[in-house]
Amino acid sequence: MNNSIMIVDDSPYIVDGLMALLKRKGYQPVPAHGGDECLILLATTKPDLILLDIMMEPMDGWETLEHIKENPATRNIPVLMFSAKKITADEAEEHSLSIDDFVSKPVNPAQLLESIEKIFERRKDVAMEILLAKDAGMSPEILQEYSALRKNIEVDKNLLTVLRASAGMDVPGKEVAESDRAAIAKLEEKVGLSEARLKAINDKFTSNL
Repeated sequence: MNNSIMIVDDSPYIVDGLMALLKRKGYQPVPAHGGDECLILLATTKPDLILLDIMMEPMDGWETLEHIKENPATRNIPVLMFSAKKITADEAEEHSLSIDDFVSKPVNPAQLLESIEKIFERRKDVAMEILLAKDAGMSPEILQEYSALRKNIEVDKNLLTVLRASAGMDVPGKEVAESDRAAIAKLEEKVGLSEARLKAINDKFTSNL
């Protein structure tokens, strides 16, 4: 059962609030007051999900994420990033492969819970689909690519929504920086290519059934 969630934030107020919210919803939250404490706890604790703040000191969320993904024992734990800081196009491009979703602060409880459930549901669905594809004779390399594509497409689409809002693309008459437009167009192209590749894998999988 997916119910253990590590909350990583250097604000005790935020940690306490999220602990109470997640407990009410039947999860088992694990508090970590900063990146250093998170990494120490992960040496002995393997949560089903890590809820990781970006703006922390002395180790920020991106650095903490890097350590999590470098460690073979923790790299497969899904990570949901959250922050009051607007994520930049460069950050989205650099880290989109390592995260499972992004939620902005102040955290909307309904949105947070929906994101958590989406991550768990996607992982469960992909695991079932991979079992079927494996039975159909799909190679381990393709299975790994399929799993990554399913996650990356959803994450990139969520990041596109965040970046468009941050750049003000939905605000009538607002002038959007050319760098923002270029970054968003690049991410849109990536999503399109990923969706085309996923369709090709799905078509091959279906033909083998």
